[in-house]
Amino acid sequence: MVSKTSIHMADCSCGLVSLVCRGEPVRSAVCHCFECQKRTGSVFGVQVRFLADQVSYNGELTQYTRVADSGNTVTYHFCPRCSTTMLMKLSAAPDSVVVPIGIFSDHDFPPPSFSVYEQRKQGWVKFDCQIELFD
Repeated sequence: MVSKTSIHMADCSCGLVSLVCRGEPVRSAVCHCFECQKRTGSVFGVQVRFLADQVSYNGELTQYTRVADSGNTVTYHFCPRCSTTMLMKLSAAPDSVVVPIGIFSDHDFPPPSFSVYEQRKQGWVKFDCQIELFD
């Protein structure tokens, strides 16, 4: 029996850049760090992590690299026209690619299983699901 590989399609707001992720993510997470709050314009970021060889994209991406609290780097890859963050690469996890969950066309992902930077979480944010906390 041949198993069907899941294909998750994503694109930026203006349609200039598209992303294809084959298979299932390694995990999904909620991040409350100040940088994710700034990146999303919301109170947290929600993203899925795939192995790098599961992810491909079409179009040109602009990038910005910053140093995280840990001293590692995070590189954001985004559309040069509409600025949608398409993916992030972490120097601490070079074999992985992090993709914001909101850019996907489908909504078949499991709920987040990790929540990080809880100490920076807005006090009124509450979750209905079981999330493992990492501070």
